Amino acid sequence: MKRRTPAHTKRLLARNLRRLRQQRAWSQHDLADEANVRQALVSALEVAKANPTLESLDKIAVALNVGVADLLLP
Repeated sequence: MKRRTPAHTKRLLARNLRRLRQQRAWSQHDLADEANVRQALVSALEVAKANPTLESLDKIAVALNVGVADLLLP
């Protein structure tokens, strides 16, 4: 497997998170409420500016009904 940079991983997360959220027709606020995280975190993740904790990633994955790995895969 080709080695990825942290910036590349952040961009993958941003793209996947936005796509999964929009598939559900949720706003960032809706996702934040469902995942019990701050809307500012959802926003920062979607523009690849935040480093989420594993706990936050897990909460978001559960809210979206996907695995954590699905948020990070190309």
